[in-house]
Amino acid sequence: MKADIRVALVGNPNTGKSTLFNVLTGLNQKIGNFPGVTVDKKVGYCTLPDGRRAEIIDLPGTYSIYPKSQDESIVFSVLADRSNPHSPDLVVVILDASNLKRNLLLYSQVADLKIPVVVALNMMDLAKKADINIDVNLFAKKLGVPVVPISARKVDGIEGLKNAISYANKFALQEDSIDVASIAPELVESIGRELNIDNPYLALQLAHQHETLTFLTPAQSNRVEELEKEFSFNSQKAQGAETIARYSFINDLLYDTVTKPVTAHEETVSNKIDKILTHKVFGFIIFFAVLMFMFQAIFSWSSYPMSLIADAFVWIQDSLHHILPAGPLTSLLVDGVIAGLSGVMVFIPQIAILFAFISILEDTGYMSRVTFMMDKLMRKVGLNGKSVVPLIGGFACAVPSIMSTRTIENWKDRMITIMVTPLVTCSARLPVYTLLIALVVPNRNVWWLFNLQGLALTGMYVFSLISAIVVAWVFKFILKAKERGYFIMELPVYRMPRWNNVLYSMYERSKAFVFQAGKVIIAVSVILWVMASYGPGDRFAKIDQHYSQPQYTQHMTADSLGRTIASAKLENSYAGVLGHSIEPVIRPLGFDWKIGIALITSFAAREVFVGTMATIYSVNGSAEKMESVYEKMHQAKNPDTGQPVFTLAVAFSLMMFYAFAMQCASTVAVVYRETKNWRWPAYQFAYMTVLAYLASFIAYHVLK
Repeated sequence: MKADIRVALVGNPNTGKSTLFNVLTGLNQKIGNFPGVTVDKKVGYCTLPDGRRAEIIDLPGTYSIYPKSQDESIVFSVLADRSNPHSPDLVVVILDASNLKRNLLLYSQVADLKIPVVVALNMMDLAKKADINIDVNLFAKKLGVPVVPISARKVDGIEGLKNAISYANKFALQEDSIDVASIAPELVESIGRELNIDNPYLALQLAHQHETLTFLTPAQSNRVEELEKEFSFNSQKAQGAETIARYSFINDLLYDTVTKPVTAHEETVSNKIDKILTHKVFGFIIFFAVLMFMFQAIFSWSSYPMSLIADAFVWIQDSLHHILPAGPLTSLLVDGVIAGLSGVMVFIPQIAILFAFISILEDTGYMSRVTFMMDKLMRKVGLNGKSVVPLIGGFACAVPSIMSTRTIENWKDRMITIMVTPLVTCSARLPVYTLLIALVVPNRNVWWLFNLQGLALTGMYVFSLISAIVVAWVFKFILKAKERGYFIMELPVYRMPRWNNVLYSMYERSKAFVFQAGKVIIAVSVILWVMASYGPGDRFAKIDQHYSQPQYTQHMTADSLGRTIASAKLENSYAGVLGHSIEPVIRPLGFDWKIGIALITSFAAREVFVGTMATIYSVNGSAEKMESVYEKMHQAKNPDTGQPVFTLAVAFSLMMFYAFAMQCASTVAVVYRETKNWRWPAYQFAYMTVLAYLASFIAYHVLK
């Protein structure tokens, strides 16, 4: 539905811009991406008091319109390019009333672009608590724009803001903050004349940013560059002069309109808390304690709802098998589509819980402290302070962890985090590791305290973290980015989390996963079902004919015969044929064709390995009983040598392969979802497969 007016929300990080967006639009919003870039575009709608429908665009948070990241460059591109389909009719600039000096720099830049502006003075409750008195009427008069005091968290003043939007001027009437033309008069005049621009500040910004602006033609960009050289324009010097002039304007404005209590300096509550939470020793201890709590909660709190979801889908599958007539269509629906859907839905509890924690940590202000503490350490290996939470969350599941990298503003830091997070041992690897370790590692204690099997499992977890750090360090030199990895962050005051925002974050992330990544997961599951259910030629018919002979039907139970036939058909299915075809490639790793099938089917999810082994070895009993799988795999013999299939060398070779290989359709799907380009999951799949093969090869030949 077409809107009557388009409104852009602009503000610094931590000014409550996203909270205001959610208050104005509620659930009437959608997330896409800006054309040509991977930056998320949040658009919502609200009804104004005059009955008109307003489209609200939540632009990325930025400290100024001089961009340091792709997110921040979007702000200037949308505001400056009047032909942009997202170009606003009105800009609402959100200012933190308790920290106006910092916020007003961005306001003055946006105002000088001469787009109609309304100022929302947010966090008025915090300003009053700090005894900061703002003469709103004089403030508005000096700026020449409507100024509305609000508190978005408390939904206070929102109707007044809607009224201001309804009756805002259609033309920019704000006062000039500085004399822009005086900074580079000849250059500004020449650019304005050459590009037919009547706004001096826009002309000046084109001189600063013409190389990265997509709305300029190559010829226009080249002409601007020629003019820069002609007038010896120094971008850095001009930016410095502009900033000094703007702060002179800001200081005069605040002197006339804002009064603060003249009292002895008292240490704020936030500063007192920071002395503990950001302490160079205790800060790290507290942080790791918080992470351990998150880690345990994601596992323990999600186990029951995940079991309920899994059991519900098992019940649905069983019911459909009994209700629907047997046949390929029923099998496709139940064993393909429904089974694939269960693989999507079962991740929801982990996603919801992880994002609930992230939202709480962000809302309280603690996440800013964590990134501040960790940045210096993480930057040495090419990561960012904000990379810590995704990496630790990867112990539960890479899917929500990769989604949480959206908090990392710098493109390079975020991409490296996305590329290495799947290396961290996730919960899906756990059944594979425990089964293989049980096969080859003795169940006995050393030094009366440590269990050998437990030490082996701990070693795999530690190994995964070290691998992620080493690969991140390598990517630091491979990935190139124009933007520099500045780390600028304001430490907000501590606040209580907004529980409605926490719930909305859980809902939005879960929905995004189900509808985006879910499509790919179901498609892959259907393909795997087809490969495992059908075989070339008349192989399946010959198997049925062979096992219909009396020596099988009379001397084997129905269940045992059924499992034997299923195992034979799996070997002769397209998946089995593929397993045999890749055997020469995986033989140097110590794997046979049966393990090859497990590697193929495990692409959907690593834990599928156990079920595949159960089917291949015709396990007596349920495939979910680890003892049955263990016993059959323990008894499996190599037909050529008569030796056990799963030796120490084979087991650790297989664990090395699972430690590195990208065997998770949901992770591939979510990497595509986050990067908006298939080349990144393709690169990730390629490098992880190469690492998996090399690590597996080395482990097998060292241990055999």
